Amino acid sequence: MGYVADRWHKTRPGPSEPECGEHKGKVASSTHGQGKRWQARYDDPSGRERTSLWTTKAEAEAEVVKQEAAKQAGSWMDPKAGQVTVRDFALKTWLPAQDVIGRSQLKYEGTLTRYLFPEWGDREIRSIRPSEAAAWQKMLTSKYGLTGASPNRAAICVRSLFRLAVIDRIIPVSPFAGVKAPAVNQTEVDPPDVGEVRKLIDAAYNDRWAAMIETAALTGLRSGELRGLTVDHVNLLRKTIRVERQIVREKGKGLYLDNVKTAAGRRTVPVPTRLVTLLSDYLASYPPRQGGAWEGLVFAMPDGRPIGDSACDYALKSICQKAAVRGRHWHELRHHYASVLIAGGESPKVVQKRMGHKDVTTTLRTYAHLFADADERTRDVLDAAWTEESSAAGGRIPEARGSVVEFPQVSG
Repeated sequence: MGYVADRWHKTRPGPSEPECGEHKGKVASSTHGQGKRWQARYDDPSGRERTSLWTTKAEAEAEVVKQEAAKQAGSWMDPKAGQVTVRDFALKTWLPAQDVIGRSQLKYEGTLTRYLFPEWGDREIRSIRPSEAAAWQKMLTSKYGLTGASPNRAAICVRSLFRLAVIDRIIPVSPFAGVKAPAVNQTEVDPPDVGEVRKLIDAAYNDRWAAMIETAALTGLRSGELRGLTVDHVNLLRKTIRVERQIVREKGKGLYLDNVKTAAGRRTVPVPTRLVTLLSDYLASYPPRQGGAWEGLVFAMPDGRPIGDSACDYALKSICQKAAVRGRHWHELRHHYASVLIAGGESPKVVQKRMGHKDVTTTLRTYAHLFADADERTRDVLDAAWTEESSAAGGRIPEARGSVVEFPQVSG
């Protein structure tokens, strides 16, 4: 149980020690008159003694009662814990606690270094107020110029940091509590159609790029997944491609083959007969490298090394210019794949699975405007089915004969 101690006076004075001239019946200690008089003392949940100084006895007693009640309720928090700086907590506690692969950890660290530390890095984590949290989120667009989904991703990273501080009882509540995360301003994707993709294939200046463009368009593989595809993951008999790995570039490590980041990203993609023929012919003409770190890569440089992302991007840019079409990125071939599936009537759930999205919300957010076209197809199907002679089916509702009925407007 905690208690209050009087710092200015001795609890066990000697028999010959003089009485304090200021406080009757007391014997002055060596700290008399120095600093605050009353000291609150109590043990924290681990048994370690904690102390704090107060001007009045009543304040010290109230502190002891407060801390003892917090221990009983299981809500005790170290009063000094929040003194850690935002930078120290982020780098020494939050970042090591993230269950992510190395390149994702570097991405998180980059977000903190670019957008958080310049504003709050040297501040005590307990000092950040909700008004500052809201203002910081606005800075992501106004000061740092982030667009699209980037402000939301940066904010989620930092909000997670403060949420862990609450869980670790470093602070009682996150400054982001009650502050809405930035909305995801998703720009509508405008994927190339089949005709444009054919132009790109025809304009490709070697067989490698032509095959890669067509494979991307027919499978929806990401650039890294396409460049990391190995022959043991291609089953031409069953007409499937197993997506499990990708080529990535990491500072200090260069290019290497790594697993895809999420469980949803690991998927099996059914491929059409057209692609089976293409890959069969391509692998016969350009056999994959045997042995070594890059064994079995389907698409590689002439010497067998993996294709870097910059080389890949430059090739497509050049091909777009030669084909006289607008500049495209490899990811837009992935959007093309999704748009073809949607146009063919595939459900959002199927599209999510084929694309390797974490959840169907991502699919709908990215391609909502394309699914809207599917609504129109539904109307066309129903119209076509019900334009047959109603009398033949014995229907009760007479044929509208091309007229449109105006319904009365209901107010309220």
